[in-house]
Amino acid sequence: MYKVGEFSKMTGLSKEALRYYSDIKLLEPVYINPDNNYRYYDNGSYIVAMLLVQLRRFDFTIQEMKSVIEDESFANLENILREKKRKIEEEIQELSSKVDDIDEFLRIGNEGD
Repeated sequence: MYKVGEFSKMTGLSKEALRYYSDIKLLEPVYINPDNNYRYYDNGSYIVAMLLVQLRRFDFTIQEMKSVIEDESFANLENILREKKRKIEEEIQELSSKVDDIDEFLRIGNEGD
């Protein structure tokens, strides 16, 4: 088992994030020592933590992450990821269009020189 500090280093999740995830029941320690309240995590916790790290990278909300974790079959994860990808692709198109508009604006502005 791993203490919070060690688990934090292993996963890249801050101690504060781990405490918060515990408070909201997203990633709870497998054991809390009643004498000193130290929190301990195990290898199963590591797998869940690494999934959460990836979901954060994909801009999942806390509620979306909870939905994925609570659905232990991860059946809807693929659908959520596809929807995230679709939204990102839309954003890319919108940003690309803005870049084109800026280029055109600059081109027109430079014609008068």
